[in-house]
Amino acid sequence: MVYIVYMEMKKGAVFKNRKVIDVVCVTGILLLAFLLLSGDMRTTSSAKIAFADEFAGAYSELSERNGTIREVDIIADESVIEIFEGHLTAVWAYNGTIPGPEIRIQKGDTLRIHFTNNLSQESTLHFHGIRVPNTMDGVPDITQKPVQVGDSFVYTFTPKDAGTFWFHPHKNTSEQLERGLYGTIIVEDEHTGRYSQDAVWVVDDWLLEETYQINPHFVTQHDLTHDGRWGNVITVNGSIEEILSVYPGERIRLRLINVSNGRVYSLHFGGLPAYGIAVDGMYVKEVFDADGFVLAPGNRIDVDITVPKDADGRSFAIQDRFTRYVNTLGSIVVAGEEKETPQFSYPTNPKIPDWSDAIHASVDAEYLLDARQTAAGDIEWMMNGRVFTEGNSIMLRHGEFNKIRFINKSFRLHPMHLHGQFFKVISRNGQPVNEHYFRDTVLVGSEETVDIGLVPLDRGTWMNHCHTTEHADASMMTSVIVQ
Repeated sequence: MVYIVYMEMKKGAVFKNRKVIDVVCVTGILLLAFLLLSGDMRTTSSAKIAFADEFAGAYSELSERNGTIREVDIIADESVIEIFEGHLTAVWAYNGTIPGPEIRIQKGDTLRIHFTNNLSQESTLHFHGIRVPNTMDGVPDITQKPVQVGDSFVYTFTPKDAGTFWFHPHKNTSEQLERGLYGTIIVEDEHTGRYSQDAVWVVDDWLLEETYQINPHFVTQHDLTHDGRWGNVITVNGSIEEILSVYPGERIRLRLINVSNGRVYSLHFGGLPAYGIAVDGMYVKEVFDADGFVLAPGNRIDVDITVPKDADGRSFAIQDRFTRYVNTLGSIVVAGEEKETPQFSYPTNPKIPDWSDAIHASVDAEYLLDARQTAAGDIEWMMNGRVFTEGNSIMLRHGEFNKIRFINKSFRLHPMHLHGQFFKVISRNGQPVNEHYFRDTVLVGSEETVDIGLVPLDRGTWMNHCHTTEHADASMMTSVIVQ
């Protein structure tokens, strides 16, 4: 366009001195370009202000404390469980159970967790999805020192949001998570008690040997060059035959959490009407059919299921169909006297911004996701050509709209997880995405580009990393500093 303007100016010029013509034309073009660019910058700036304004009130910036303090002891130690009847499997567990304790508190309660590390290696607790004070985020050498063998640490925070959350180590995560170190935190609100049942399914996979013991080889070349460690046994709440017993007519809230190292699940509900009401702990703006929802490592989904009144004696298999193999995760078994179905509107968050026009906004930060092989033959996963120790931080300003782009240069899957913030997916491969909800983890597929939008409210230094734990342990991690 600039060239055309230049030629038109020359055609219409009456100057005899060609140099004068060129000087005048170039000066005019530069002035025009400046005005055009300035206009674009003003438009972009005003648009981003509008996006931030649209976000206002979507969720609270501050904790709303009610004065109640809940004290919980969490001990990480060796234990055994019976995944297969008659066979004991050695695990690491919180308080001796798989999953670890299900902590339920009311929104506004302050949670004080006394964590004791009885493992043979350092550890921490990270509260996935909970917007905690930065010093409570559990990232070794970033927000706290690792908890040494035999030592303790007290985590204290008041969750800002109601929802489905979980906790796990952020030190040697591949091994510690695979050995069974995870638990759940359910922050209840006024909607929780309306359901006939409120159940949590923690979905995990295990790589077991013929001896029924966990394969002790972690972060292998195979895991690193593929989509992390995928197991040969899938459990829900530590069981290979999880059953949720319900009555006809009941309305249940089923919270599913993927705590696997790398496995991705595509959920199917066996013909039951299952509507997504919350993703990654946060209520949606519009409920949606949850059949086919992709649950990547770290993701959660809450589904609202009304059991048909004519379903007495039926069993509904909840399945994973992400790969060509169909896996049954568990079953919902209907039996007994018909119950009256609770009648209330779906819990939603009408303040979630639309941000459909954000597809045209400029990109504030970009991450190239790829791997390299070292001289020693090791695989390192990188963000923007750097491993974590080489530094790759970006800075975001509190309360401002930001558009971040993930460009996957590899053929592998990368569930990207951002600590301390929620975001909304804007587009995939340049095409708009119609998601009426926030996330804290998004799966970036093979050679896929994903744009997200966010308005950071929580200040501090936060991790941005792949939640395929083998990729993260191989340095696919960076920090985001919110000022």
